[in-house]
Amino acid sequence: MNGMDAQQPDVAQSLSPRVRRVLADNPSHFTFTGTQTYIVGTGEVAVIDPGPAEPDHIAGILRATEGEKIVAIVCTHTHRDHSPAARPLADASGAEIVGCAPLSLIDDGPRADAAFDHHYAPDRVLTDGDRLTGPDWTLEAVATPGHTSNHLCYHLVEDNALFTGDHVMGWSTTVVSPPDGDMAAYMESLTKLQERSDALYYPAHGEPVTNPQQFVRGLGGHRKQRERQIMKLVEEGVGVITDMVPRMYKGIDERLYAPAGRSVLAHLIDLRDRGLVNESGGQWQIAA
Repeated sequence: MNGMDAQQPDVAQSLSPRVRRVLADNPSHFTFTGTQTYIVGTGEVAVIDPGPAEPDHIAGILRATEGEKIVAIVCTHTHRDHSPAARPLADASGAEIVGCAPLSLIDDGPRADAAFDHHYAPDRVLTDGDRLTGPDWTLEAVATPGHTSNHLCYHLVEDNALFTGDHVMGWSTTVVSPPDGDMAAYMESLTKLQERSDALYYPAHGEPVTNPQQFVRGLGGHRKQRERQIMKLVEEGVGVITDMVPRMYKGIDERLYAPAGRSVLAHLIDLRDRGLVNESGGQWQIAA
């Protein structure tokens, strides 16, 4: 699927007989080319991750579904590049908003684009295993906390495909940013996906993932490698996150140091909870 024509923002692109996508025009260091909004089904459709509340993007979704009925607006999580368009799209279409639970925190991290959507108010909250159905589609919620505590993926049963939101992205590893981002939960959710047999992933950023099990194994291995790097640095007496990041993320844009530091912090919190390190006055050390 990497050979597809380049996407135009706000213009629908067909991926399969049941799946279309509309790219939001919100590219950044954190969203890659932008947020992918997915339209599932024909005739009566579900819209997954409606994206930012940008009029052109909402108009693009409505153009793509002209002559059809949007019956459900489904959100994977409530970062503001994913869910704010839910309410205006619901107002325009009459569809209900379903999916992840509301979660509105003041994130003390640097990712302004990942701030929570304070206005998200679903008509119905889904939990692990809950299903939505249409004439030619069935979506089953798969709880995948880690990137956020309220994150859900959605299994398209008929295609054995999984909409992975930000839990698994098609271009980069996801940021796990405390206080809500939780590395232990993220790793457990990766294991959960690795034990599944999905044939294809549709991420919210980047291209479809056609080798899901191998891809998820790689993500887990990457996190374990980061953990080993952190432990080695702490053993060497490098106990401050701002000193760790340049050593761990050589060659990346320095503007990404701050969000990288959030994932390092998430690893350190996990290591602390496992009794391997401790912290005092902003300095991390090997636990006695």
